[in-house]
Amino acid sequence: MLIRSLEVGSFAANCYLLACEETRHGVIIDPGAEARAILELVARERVKVQYIFNTHGHIDHVGANEEVRQAFDVPLLIHEADGEMCKKPHASLSAFIGKLRLAAPDRLLADGEKITVGNLTIEVIATPGHTRGSVSLLANGALFTGDTLFAGSIGRTDFPGGSFEQIIRSIKERLLVFPDETPIYPGHGPRSTIGEEKKYNPFLR
Repeated sequence: MLIRSLEVGSFAANCYLLACEETRHGVIIDPGAEARAILELVARERVKVQYIFNTHGHIDHVGANEEVRQAFDVPLLIHEADGEMCKKPHASLSAFIGKLRLAAPDRLLADGEKITVGNLTIEVIATPGHTRGSVSLLANGALFTGDTLFAGSIGRTDFPGGSFEQIIRSIKERLLVFPDETPIYPGHGPRSTIGEEKKYNPFLR
């Protein structure tokens, strides 16, 4: 599996490009900003984008959705519980940067749903707490955790729809059950593993 990342926008969010190395079919996760840089990465890696996934509906993860969707003419996917955030500037936090309209999703995801792209299988894991519709994505043994779990930290829960108790439950019951060697690719900051977070993350002790 090909995995490439870009740190985009003023919030330094991680945008990921995943692809099947045999077919070069792939997906983009969280195109939050800098659409041109994302398109250049896709072209450089010769990937045929099939879907755009959002791990949740905050502006730093969805801000370049429309430009990227138009470039590739592919469906935009987000969990059903965050699907309405594109219409709510305060819920998506887009009001803080003066952007009042966001791209509407083409399809709403449900917990446990699996989508195949080339030889990749991407499974949707509902991990609410940062937002009601936050998800993590399991792709061929790697976890893309959005703003749920970071290296040494967790996502904020003081925004609309956030819950500290819920995010901790999501992490412990939905993510820490994976093997210790499972790599984590978070929405901000460096990558980690499940084992490292079990040992060193102060929020999970």
